[in-house]
Amino acid sequence: MMRILMIFLGLLFLMGNVSQGLAASQKAAALRQANGLVAFTPSEKFLTGNFVADEMNPTVIFGAVKAFAASRKCPTAWLIEEEVKKRLPASGGPDQAVEFTIYLEEDCPDRVVYYVFVDQSGLTPQQWIEWREKFHKSKAEPTYGSTKSKLDQACKDGCGVGAELRFLQKDGELMMKSPEEVLRVELKHPPIYDLNLGKKISK
Repeated sequence: MMRILMIFLGLLFLMGNVSQGLAASQKAAALRQANGLVAFTPSEKFLTGNFVADEMNPTVIFGAVKAFAASRKCPTAWLIEEEVKKRLPASGGPDQAVEFTIYLEEDCPDRVVYYVFVDQSGLTPQQWIEWREKFHKSKAEPTYGSTKSKLDQACKDGCGVGAELRFLQKDGELMMKSPEEVLRVELKHPPIYDLNLGKKISK
């Protein structure tokens, strides 16, 4: 009898953990519905890849995306726009690079934050630089030329990038601060590579 009771309590414990993992607060659920977002499982390549957090002129590279997600203090979930999820093709190549937006939701008691990433992990780090250049070089060629050379050096040093943290939203409102500034200053999230110095950052 005692054994059956222990098994029953164990099942309740597991079910509680599962429901907690799937549950979202009322505010988070409302934001998901308003933005047409559904649960999503990112690729391991995206999760283990490095990322930058400034679209035009990043000064650092951050380590694995999943390390950043794990560092958050509140429950998190990966989300994607339902229509985008339906249209996702197989991984892209250098001439048909696929990029799409995915959301890391952090559901805190006093706020819901979206860390909005662009997944370009279907590319090699060098292809990522070339793909990125297509969009940025024409906008500010002198500035981007310098950024590209820094990213090239980081790639050679084994710190290639496959994603960008484009912007942050708090309770549905766009945060005007640079994501890179928020990560470094407010969240104290350590980068792994200094693009201005052209070298890895020791821990």
